[in-house]
Amino acid sequence: MISFAIVIPAYFEESTIRDVAKRALLQCDNVIVIDDGSSDNTSGVLQNLPLTLLRNETNMGKAASLWRGMQEALVSGVNGVITLDGDGQHRPEDIPKLIKLASENPDTIIIGSRLHDRNSIPASRYRANRFANFWIAWASGYPIEDSQSGFRFYPASLLNNIQLDTARDKSFVFESEILIEAGSREIRTKAVQIPAIYSESMRPSHFQSVKDIMRITKMVAGRLFRKGMNLPGFYRVIIAKEK
Repeated sequence: MISFAIVIPAYFEESTIRDVAKRALLQCDNVIVIDDGSSDNTSGVLQNLPLTLLRNETNMGKAASLWRGMQEALVSGVNGVITLDGDGQHRPEDIPKLIKLASENPDTIIIGSRLHDRNSIPASRYRANRFANFWIAWASGYPIEDSQSGFRFYPASLLNNIQLDTARDKSFVFESEILIEAGSREIRTKAVQIPAIYSESMRPSHFQSVKDIMRITKMVAGRLFRKGMNLPGFYRVIIAKEK
């Protein structure tokens, strides 16, 4: 059985993080929450739960929070790390699906994919996700489903041997770049279907659409140029789309 820790970055999540954390603890007793400098009661609502609470004194961004949580998890010697968001859009009850597929596919990133649930996804987000999937898959060299989902299993074999500048970045580029870096190391991704949960009561996404898309585009373009446009990867992605 795979040993794993659950890492949950949180920023202004006082209304949802306690429920998410309690449900995560039912799946694993190694839960790590990183409060990314929230000025609300995000940390306070977690005080009596049996988890590891890390707090950034200032807002460092999702990438830095994820990376800090991952490093904390690796110290405990786990085989992998599950990441999910603290706003309730990822169900901890779906973690066994990711772990089952990870057990069957060692040294593979497992992504919780929402794209099959198209009717539940805002049209603009669906189109942006499909667009990102193509370019990130091309740069990685292998097909990727739902590249913008933060609900993932990362094998420790990848996290123990990777250094990315975007891990210290405030943007969302890190979660895209780590997929590309994994592909360059012949580490593939596989996906399991999860529900797409979008609610009017959920707080607005911290994703800054134009700015973060530009940052991701710049990173992907740089990766492609360094690989001479990675034509083998392009062909693999095109062939996968046609199947």
